[in-house]
Amino acid sequence: MVEMKVDASELKGDEGKLIEKLSDFLKDKTGGDVSTDGKVLTVKGEGEALAKKYVRIIVKKFLHKHELSETFKVIGDEEALKIKERKLEEEED
Repeated sequence: MVEMKVDASELKGDEGKLIEKLSDFLKDKTGGDVSTDGKVLTVKGEGEALAKKYVRIIVKKFLHKHELSETFKVIGDEEALKIKERKLEEEED
C-alpha cells in the first residue's frame, strides 16, 4: 500500500470547508482512502492513482477549480506535497 501526504497548512480562505472539499476531491480522483489530521491529508491506496506526479496534478486541478491557482502553488519534497502561498511581487512604479 502506498501512502502520500498533502500538507495544506498554508491553505487560507474558508479553511475547514476547503480541506474537506480537497479530501473529497482526492478521494474521488484517486479512489484511495483519504484521512485528515488537522491540515495534513494522507491518501492511502494502490497503483498509478497514487503516483506523486498524479496526486500533484490532482491538487493543482483542485486549486484551479476553486480559483486559488493564482494564490497558491504545489511543491513536492521527498515525503509529501505542500500547498504554498505564492509570493506576489510588488509592482514598481
